[in-house]
This record gives sequence, structure tokens and C-alpha cells, in this order.
Amino acid sequence: DVYKRQVKDTQEIVQVATISANGDIALGQLIGKAMEKVGKDGVISTQDGKTMQTELEVVDGMRIDRGYVSPFFVTDSKVQKCEFDNAVVLISSKKLSNVRDLLPALNYTMTSKRPLLIIADDIESEVLSTLVINKLQAGLKVACVKAPGFGDNKAAMLQDIAVATGAQVLGEEGGAKLSSEGDFDPSVLGSVTKATLTKDDTILLGGGGEASVIAERVTLLRDLIDAETSDYNREKLQERLAKLSGGVALIKVGGASEVEVGEIKDRITDALCATRAAVQEGIIAGGGAALLHASKCLEKLLQDDSFSRDQKTGIQIVRDAIRLPAFRIASNAGKQGAVIVEKVLEQTNFDMGYDAMNDKYCNMIEAGIIDPTRVTRSALQDAASVAGLMMTTEAAIVDLPKDEKESAGGMGGGGMGGMGGMGGMGGMGGF
Repeated sequence: DVYKRQVKDTQEIVQVATISANGDIALGQLIGKAMEKVGKDGVISTQDGKTMQTELEVVDGMRIDRGYVSPFFVTDSKVQKCEFDNAVVLISSKKLSNVRDLLPALNYTMTSKRPLLIIADDIESEVLSTLVINKLQAGLKVACVKAPGFGDNKAAMLQDIAVATGAQVLGEEGGAKLSSEGDFDPSVLGSVTKATLTKDDTILLGGGGEASVIAERVTLLRDLIDAETSDYNREKLQERLAKLSGGVALIKVGGASEVEVGEIKDRITDALCATRAAVQEGIIAGGGAALLHASKCLEKLLQDDSFSRDQKTGIQIVRDAIRLPAFRIASNAGKQGAVIVEKVLEQTNFDMGYDAMNDKYCNMIEAGIIDPTRVTRSALQDAASVAGLMMTTEAAIVDLPKDEKESAGGMGGGGMGGMGGMGGMGGMGGF
């Protein structure tokens, strides 16, 4: 941690992403561009593309992973989308089972000549059919979307949408309710400058929520993320934070075959994890240089007489282990690993290391050979944990290796007997 540095610009993000994507510069630049667009709190997701090229699509505003509940709400049949401008938003945490409850809001939107977007926990078929008939016959501009998420996460996401649009969640205990037409309060409704619905998702742009309330909600989510111990819950909180503060970037992975697309997606996933780790905890010199220089601290511990003989043996094991990455990189490049390691250890600058590709000693940070601090730290901690577990375990359970000779022997003539003159192939069992 003493020698790490925070990521300063997009170029360093590109360098981390490129290394994690197996040296693919194009993928590294694509991820760097995505991070620059949506910010460190933004969501970057991947999906299969429809072309040979890998493309980046950035969505501003809030994206909900639910689309319209009926295709009859479509306003553009050519692209199968429903698009509203200057729309009113009604949010309900309860199931809408009676169309009469919606009449005050429907009359208000008809009077104000604005479209109505309904986001509810569920919509009864009777209510849905009534809205569709009014849309088709009376020209009512309305669309319905089911609430995203499940369980407690669903209620929290409805609150996020309400904060972003300036609406109130109807149906909550002690919360706002749709009153009768005479007592109807339009302030329970939110607004967006543009809403785009497809069968799969909904995008809300220009929400009418107050900036101060949104900032307060963002701060709350960041505090919850810091305090959360579950990886799953933390990921969901980060997605909610991104929808409120950053945006969404979608990388559409292209390729000539399904296998190629899958391989590229795996590399993008690795690179995304590495870049997020770099943004959160900073970067260090790559190529095993940081671990090499860190091993110098262990040399000092070996001179400390307060450690027992067994403890010093453990320190030596760790020291030798963290010097191996640099040794292996040099050996794989056809060089004398031990010589390279010694020369790097002689350097006083912790950023100095060995560039195996160009066969030279250089400042690894300046050369773009960097690793996320979290990745290196986690690797060392996990390795020490597993090694300690193996040392203190009395027995280990493993699978017996399969007898390849027996499986090969199964090719004897028994299964080939029906092939007449080829019965002599039974001799292949020896293979």
C-alpha cells in the first residue's frame, strides 16, 4: 500500500484493461472509453452483438431492466418501441387491480395532454386490457412497466426511481395514496423529459427529481456499499448507484462464431474486474516488480532475533514465493530468471522492473506495465490462506486419476463385431 498510486487518467485505465485483456489494445481502449463515459460508479455490461465488430453503446439516464407489459403500448411499430416526451410518471409498490384507482391520474394527464408512464409491482389483466382499449380507441397516451428487481431490492429500486423522477411511491405503509378525483394531488406524480420503452428495458432521461435529494440518495448508497459484507448485495447496490449517478455502458461483443464471442466476453469481464479494482484501490508496478521489491522488507524480518526458527522459515517461504512471478516471466522470455531478479532487486526505485517484451529494465508505471493493487494483494492473501490450510490439515480428499489404459482398451472387437470383414480391428484394443 505504501508504493501504490491512484489512477489519474483514462490512459492508465486503458493500460490496466489492455494487460488484463491479454494485450488486446482495442479492447483496452474500448473499456477505457466506457469508464470515461459512465464514471467510476457507472455500470458496464456486456452482451452478444449482431455484427462482426465489438461496439460500445452508452446510455445516459436511468435504465430499468423491464420493458412494456404489452406490445399494444408500442408507438413506433417499425422498431417496436414506445417513446414518450415530457411524460408523467406514476409509481406504485402495490398490484394495480382496480382501474378506478387510476382515474384521477388518467384524467389529470388527459387534461394536461401529457403521456403517462405507470411503474407498478404488477398490473391486473382487467386494468391492463382497459388501458390498452383506451389507448387504441381513445388515443390515451399510456404505458405500463413492471417494477424491476425482487423482494427488498424491488422496493429499494422503486424508491430510487421515485427520487430520480420526483415522484412518490404509492401504496407504501404510511405513504402517499391515489385520492379521489376531487382531492387528487399531482405532486405524487414524477416527470421525465423522455421515456423509451422496449420489450426488454426502459430508459428514463431528464428525471424531475431535485438535485439535492438525488445527491443525498447517492451518498446513502455509497455508505451502504462501504458497510456491506455480501458480494451479491454490494453488486446490487453498485448497480443502483450507477443508475442514479453515472449511467450505463453496454459493450456489444461481435465475432465470427459463438466460441469467439464467448472468448472475447471472458476477456472483457477479466479486464472490467481489473479496471474497477484499479480505480478503487490504485495501481502498482506490474511484471512481478512490486512483489520483488516488497520481498526486501522480509529480508529485514529475517534479521530480527525476536522471531523463532519456525517463523523465520515461514518468512523465507513467503519471500521465495513472491519472487517467483518475476523469475517465471523472465524464464518464459528465454532469459536467466535468477539474474533478472537480482538486477531488479538492486534498484532503489520500487517502480523499476523488467520489461520482458522489449528485453529492458525500465520504470514499469511509465511503460504502462501495471497491476491493480487489489488483484496483487488478494492473490497473496488467498495463496497464504490456502497454504496455511494445507499445512494444518491432517488429511486431504482428492479424486483418483482415471485409468486411461482401461478406457482405451474398451475399443476392442466386441463393439465392432457387426462390421463383418472389419472384425480384425479388435486388435486396436492394444492402443
